Parts: sequence; C-alpha cells; structure tokens
Amino acid sequence: MGRTADAIAEGVAIATAAARLVVKNQILVGTIARGGVFDAEKYRDVARQALLAMSAESEQAAENVIRLRKRARGRHSDPAGTHDYRDRDVRNLRRRAKQSAGVAERLTAMADDPAQLESLVEDARSAAWGDVRGNLDRRLVVEGMRPDQDPDYATMREARMQALRLVDLQALSSQQRAKRKRETAS
Repeated sequence: MGRTADAIAEGVAIATAAARLVVKNQILVGTIARGGVFDAEKYRDVARQALLAMSAESEQAAENVIRLRKRARGRHSDPAGTHDYRDRDVRNLRRRAKQSAGVAERLTAMADDPAQLESLVEDARSAAWGDVRGNLDRRLVVEGMRPDQDPDYATMREARMQALRLVDLQALSSQQRAKRKRETAS
C-alpha cells in the first residue's frame, strides 16, 4: 500500500471511531436517560447518518483542497502564512484532495453496507455497556466498601450518622406518614 492508501485507511479508521462514539452516546441517551429499549434498527440509521455526515465532511475537505491547489498553481513567491500555498505545494495538495475524496468514498460505501452498519452498532452497544459496567463497578466499590477498607471511616462516621438522623430517617418517616394517609383515605 502506498501513502495515499495508508492515509485513506487511517482517515476511515478515525471517522469510524467517531461514528461509533456518536452511536454509543445515542444508545446511552436513548436507553438510560430516556428509558427506551435498545432497537438495533434505530441505531443502524444513526450509524448510517453519522457515516454520511463524515463522508460529506471529507468531500468538503477535498473540494477545499482543490480550490487551494488551483489558487496555488503558478504562484512562486514566498508564502505569507501556513495556509498560503504556492506552486511547490500543488503536488501535496493533489494528494490530500485524493485522500479526502477516498475517505469520503469509503465512508459512503460503509453507510450503504448493512453488515458494516450492524458491526458498527454492535461495537457501539458493546462500548456503551462497557461504560455502564464501569460506572456500576465504581459505584459498587464505593457503596459496598467495608469500614476496614476506608481510611476515613472513623473521621466521617459522625457526619454520616448525623446525615442518617437528619435526612434519611426524616425522609423515611415522611414517606411512612404519607403511605398511612393514603391507606386510610382508600
């Protein structure tokens, strides 16, 4: 593989990772925040839209580089800045345009391939579950910690007991009164 093929493969890998992140976040929001059910078909459409958006972005990049290349042709003076291209940059700009167009083409093909979309959604679902599992593990470690494992247990005990008396027991008492009130009203 040449430099162009390597650059296209790298661009596709980066765009695919970004699309996976978009889908993962939509899965987390849709299933946890909104209490929905995981629907692979819905998330395949999200994946398709994410890939097409990144394809369009790559196409725009290619068009922009083509415009820069046309403007650079025949200019032989010293550049005034980083993006002030000259004739000697034309070859590199042509390669960059070809790479961006190649990335766009591959992303569009992926968006039209049901197997690719399914794989992307499954990877995103797995990553979403990894996030949820990690958060649960962290919460269980903190909430399930034994007194002998917590170095601040003795110093924080009084504050926890006060919070229990003033907040938790008061809330429990209030809930019980409301429950009895509902039961007697029925």
